[in-house]
Amino acid sequence: MLSDDIYMQRCIDLALPGLGHVAPNPLVGAVVVLKDKIIGEGFHRRYGGHHAEVEAIQAVEDKSLLKRSTLYVNLEPCCHHGKTPPCTDLIMKSDIPHVVIGTVDPFDAVAGKGIARLRSQGVNVRVGVLKDECRELNKRFFAFYEKKRPYIILKWAQTADGYIDINRLSNAEKRPTWITSEKLRMLVHKWRTEEAAIMVGTETALKDNPKLNVRDWHGPNPCRIVIDRRLRLSPDYNLLDDTQPTLVFNEMQSKTTGNTRFIQIPFNQNILPHVMKFLFEERLQSLIVEGGRKLLQSFIDSNLWDEARIFTGSQFFCDGIKAPNLLSVKNKAHIIIGQEGFFRIKNA
Repeated sequence: MLSDDIYMQRCIDLALPGLGHVAPNPLVGAVVVLKDKIIGEGFHRRYGGHHAEVEAIQAVEDKSLLKRSTLYVNLEPCCHHGKTPPCTDLIMKSDIPHVVIGTVDPFDAVAGKGIARLRSQGVNVRVGVLKDECRELNKRFFAFYEKKRPYIILKWAQTADGYIDINRLSNAEKRPTWITSEKLRMLVHKWRTEEAAIMVGTETALKDNPKLNVRDWHGPNPCRIVIDRRLRLSPDYNLLDDTQPTLVFNEMQSKTTGNTRFIQIPFNQNILPHVMKFLFEERLQSLIVEGGRKLLQSFIDSNLWDEARIFTGSQFFCDGIKAPNLLSVKNKAHIIIGQEGFFRIKNA
């Protein structure tokens, strides 16, 4: 039992580098073990590439050893044809007698069918090793298929006295009011590479003119999303450049211009269900909300969030725009980075 935990943890560790590269597929690592020795391992590296089970099995030099080995994998092997053939077929073809799985796949095309397929062919299958840790690894994937929406991360920075911005004059320069250091801004850019989309509201777009791209880290840019009810953003704003995909939710029109899509939705009711439905249909599995207080508070009031990451600076504004109000906080962790840090809060 203890060795099962060790090898499953290895699967989790192997899978992590796929973050930001494999979506909308899940993060998966796999190891092949014989007599308490790993003889092959691999992970899903990029969307459309080999699955972890394939990489691990191919890594075993002497394929005759597979008939006496155990395959460990953090997520149920697929049993359907997608961009690659079913992993269950390869496992059975390789005559692997034992398979240990962390969690059942929530995707309808799999969802227990891979496990049933293996067992029907005489494979000894054990499920549930480090189940919680495996679910945490693929929290985006599970939220997407179980809640039918992206995994939602709320992110903001606030001063020591609880403000996220100063009161700005109408003719003020269009730039952010920085509360955190460059080091933490680099961390935020790393986070952007890990998520499918990033969202702001109209006021943040108008006041800050953000690019919402990845400049201080290496990795893919997220899809940009802006709520712009009356299309107040002019084409010269950074969010409407053609450098990366952008979705503009508004009440005026639906059209596509280059890399920018305008999506018309009704604003005479809560718009968030309409936005979430569209993002689900577009298979965007995760979303960072970096908007101002109004947008962030609307997610909080709708209980439409999974995680909050809140930076707290040392300065005092004394007046300005108050930070969102997040009540009944549980599962709160304080992460320290040098002389700074942030709170990570899970929505229990």
